[in-house]
Amino acid sequence: MNIDVKKVKIVVTVPVENSEELRNAICDEGAGIIGNYTDCTIFTKCIGTFKPLSNANPYIGEKNKLEFVEEEKLEARCDINIVKRVLKRLREVHPYEELAIDIIPLIDEEDL
Repeated sequence: MNIDVKKVKIVVTVPVENSEELRNAICDEGAGIIGNYTDCTIFTKCIGTFKPLSNANPYIGEKNKLEFVEEEKLEARCDINIVKRVLKRLREVHPYEELAIDIIPLIDEEDL
């Protein structure tokens, strides 16, 4: 089987109050296109945990204290040719100092 990855799924968590701005930013860069549809994304409510170390500059929470924060997990498909541009924009808009971004390669059905 020869698989040529043409699309990826970008997954990132974001504070609820920043989710729409982030979604708009990555879709404006070309993420979230499926066929004849644009702005195709998925949000899942979740709880994120983290403890900012003493040298961190946290957007939310206090240094050296375990935090539980309501977030949304944003998922969007992205053409492999523009993924770096979309990630650059995502990082510009996202409020967190450190991001956990998953980039998942997608397989086209015809490649199976």
